[in-house]
Amino acid sequence: MNDLTDLKAFAKRYAEAWCSQNPESVAALYAENGSLSVNDAPPAVGRAAITEIARGFMRNLPDIVVIMDKVTRDSDGTKFHWTFTGTNTGPGGTGKRVRISGYEVWKIDNDGLIGESKGHFDAEEYERQLKHGKKS
Repeated sequence: MNDLTDLKAFAKRYAEAWCSQNPESVAALYAENGSLSVNDAPPAVGRAAITEIARGFMRNLPDIVVIMDKVTRDSDGTKFHWTFTGTNTGPGGTGKRVRISGYEVWKIDNDGLIGESKGHFDAEEYERQLKHGKKS
């Protein structure tokens, strides 16, 4: 997937998968043994593990909406920049609204799937918003 137009189309499908409330649809965009790490945590490897990462966000924020802000390429690789919003109404939720931006650095495999994703966002701000809500 060398064409930026193709990458943008793929990133749009990825964002839509996150909005679907179907965590398997997120994992399906990863290679069979692909990996997803969030904020330098140990990676979730394989589609079953990636499904559980997605399921956690979807459970905590049942109305999660992920928007693709942009897709770029640089020496680090392909970067998918996103913003997500949602309400923390999952089990034990606070009912507070969350809005966080971040990005993932992707390595796309020869089949056009994500072989490796390293996600980054402000975890402290995310936790603060889960408890107290987003800033106005």
